[in-house]
Amino acid sequence: MVGLPASGKTTLAREIQAERGALRLTPDEWMIPLFDDNEAGGKRDVLEGRFVWLAMQALRAGVDVILDFGVWSRNERSALRSLAADIGAPCEVVYLPVDLSGQLDRIRRRAESEPKTTFAINEAELRHFAELFVEPDLDELEGTVIPAPPADVRSWRDWAAARWPTSVEG
Repeated sequence: MVGLPASGKTTLAREIQAERGALRLTPDEWMIPLFDDNEAGGKRDVLEGRFVWLAMQALRAGVDVILDFGVWSRNERSALRSLAADIGAPCEVVYLPVDLSGQLDRIRRRAESEPKTTFAINEAELRHFAELFVEPDLDELEGTVIPAPPADVRSWRDWAAARWPTSVEG
């Protein structure tokens, strides 16, 4: 699932989970009960890494997996697509674009209906996140080409291990 906060990723991920009987891994659903904090001093990256590791195990077992992270960078998406390809699993990039007013409306509704299951995000943060976000291109959405990893790493697996230290073994 690719998109900014409050783009509808988790809502769609839940629908896909129900349709396909997939394993859905949504960090916010773990960060709040475990740490009551969205980042918790870097623990989100640790949790996401374990989710990537678990996703690879599930894919090997033939279970569909939904990584509901947002994956804002092309490198993150390329690494995840490459890891799936390495084990012979297909990977679908689902992108949910959203504008600022849509985000603010969803955040308001979530705060009213599910205050204990969501983090507060303000407009300034949303604008900052939008500056960091890289929209997926057609190759990513169609799944046709996985680009080479950055020149300073040997493989996407190595890149993933650096990004999410708990994502790969050995």
